[in-house]
Amino acid sequence: MASTIPDPLPRSEGARVTPPATDRPGRIEAHGIDHIPEGERHGHPRELFSVWAAANVNYLSLVIGGALVLMGLTLWQAVAVIVVGNLFWLLTGLLATSGPAAGAPSEVITRALYGVIGNRVNNAIGGWLVSVCYFALNLAAAATAAFALVEKTGITANTPVKVAVIVVIAALTLAISVYGHALIIKLYLPITLILAGIFTVVAFAVFRHADFSYAPATRLEGVELWGLLLAGTTMIASGPLSYTTSADFSRYLPRTSSKKAIIGWTAFGAFLPSVIVCSLGAFAATAVDMTDPQTALQTILPGWFTPVFLLALVLGTISINALTAYSAGLALQAVGLRIRRTVSVLFDGAAAVALTLYGLLVSNFLDTVSNALQVIVVLIGPLMAVYATDIVLRRCRYDGVALSDETPGSPFWYTAGVNPAGALAVVVGVTAASLCVNTLYTGPIATALDGVDLSLPVGMVVSAVLYAVLMRNDRTALAARTRA
Repeated sequence: MASTIPDPLPRSEGARVTPPATDRPGRIEAHGIDHIPEGERHGHPRELFSVWAAANVNYLSLVIGGALVLMGLTLWQAVAVIVVGNLFWLLTGLLATSGPAAGAPSEVITRALYGVIGNRVNNAIGGWLVSVCYFALNLAAAATAAFALVEKTGITANTPVKVAVIVVIAALTLAISVYGHALIIKLYLPITLILAGIFTVVAFAVFRHADFSYAPATRLEGVELWGLLLAGTTMIASGPLSYTTSADFSRYLPRTSSKKAIIGWTAFGAFLPSVIVCSLGAFAATAVDMTDPQTALQTILPGWFTPVFLLALVLGTISINALTAYSAGLALQAVGLRIRRTVSVLFDGAAAVALTLYGLLVSNFLDTVSNALQVIVVLIGPLMAVYATDIVLRRCRYDGVALSDETPGSPFWYTAGVNPAGALAVVVGVTAASLCVNTLYTGPIATALDGVDLSLPVGMVVSAVLYAVLMRNDRTALAARTRA
């Protein structure tokens, strides 16, 4: 279908454009899942660096980095896993290019993949549910640091105090999400600089105590080692793979913005801090017991610095959760609920707080993190693969106005509102991944391979290949490829 969006006037990428009144830091964002007109587009791809950098300096990354060593890897095996797992941020960057192309968030763009009705199911499960789970996991991680900070004031962190702390952190997070895009862009550069300074001090302390030649008493070999390497990579990759919503934060950029710049600033902004913070967790695990990271790290940090470090953990988690809650709010709108974005964000926060209370007060936190991340990848791996494949098939050409049409006359209505290609690709990919998984249960293929978990690569490859084959002659994809 030919685009109904007029071509924008040529604009220098470096030119400063005054943000429109609808997208300014001091005002609650007016747009939800509706199309952003070209006249309201502004900014430069470099702004995406601080958005993703601030969001990836967080406690959960320290926990996961330390867990890799606790699981039985040598230090340098853990670091290699961290680097490889974080390379998946390149896919997050690729997905971000669809935002300026369509002037719409990911939650709307995926109508091209699943159809108008099918996309509601995608947003309910792959968008809203996954986002709320990640919100809860990160909130739980931040809360453990905040509990320690409260204890330092002389207040006992009993259950009522813990509940209050969780609610306060969630409230601060949701305030950023409610104000939305412009406030995120404004706040995240100074947050990035503050966190970088604090974690530089942490790095010096960790490196002073780390054992750079660390290896477990019994080194893993063969199938057991490969199984652990793949499981660790899956844990790390679950972070970038969860951001099938990266277009939410790039959609205000002009349609002429460089795709390479969008991919680069998004991926590098997330990759760099993720590798550094996860690696610090791994290095620390060679010197202290990272089964309780917050307590362990206090033993190697200067006493005066511990409260600053704990505050940094909370601040970093607020940053990542503000993005998560923002996207979860859009997902709830895209499901079909006719509510304002601000209301949907608050609803998401309430659900995440409930999950957090369960994760901290009822279950074991480290077990919850490990199991949740590995199981979620069974779903989000195929979702990411299908989305990335669609961008390549359409050459990142999306008609934002047509995507906003939810009527049976929409070019993305497909068959009864569902795109069979997208739905089948995800279902088959998730099924294939489930046969290979080895987490809460062991699939038959994993059993045959002595426990080696291939769910991540198998799920993604199967989904991508099947979707590409089924969509090769699709009229909307063909029309997108022939558009100027």
